[in-house]
Amino acid sequence: MRLLLDTHIWLWAYLEPHRLTSEVHRALTDPGNVRLLSAVSVWEFIVLLEKKRITLGQDFGGWFAQSKATLELKEAPLDWKIVREMRFVMLGHKDPADRFLAATAITYDLTLVTADQRLLQVAGLKTIANI
Repeated sequence: MRLLLDTHIWLWAYLEPHRLTSEVHRALTDPGNVRLLSAVSVWEFIVLLEKKRITLGQDFGGWFAQSKATLELKEAPLDWKIVREMRFVMLGHKDPADRFLAATAITYDLTLVTADQRLLQVAGLKTIANI
């Protein structure tokens, strides 16, 4: 299975794995699954750092490289097909990051791993819920 990690799932998997359900933990550690991360999630994390809502004890570049290696993350595509699909993703709120992630998962037939109730209700979006 090809899993797209929502931003909070990426952070929890790396920093707070106790916050993951057993189902999500199994999916993320299954060697047969591919774990993908969108550049949008990296951007969201940087915004949180800049707003001082998250702090790191080291340089972001080194931290990011470690998280990629530890979680064996691959880069999810971000292209025009996704932007086109965003027109059809209705979330009931205007968070562009969530729309990008949902559109990415739908466009590339990925399973989004999330705890976000709004994303779990998107029609046509395959998910694994961390609830």
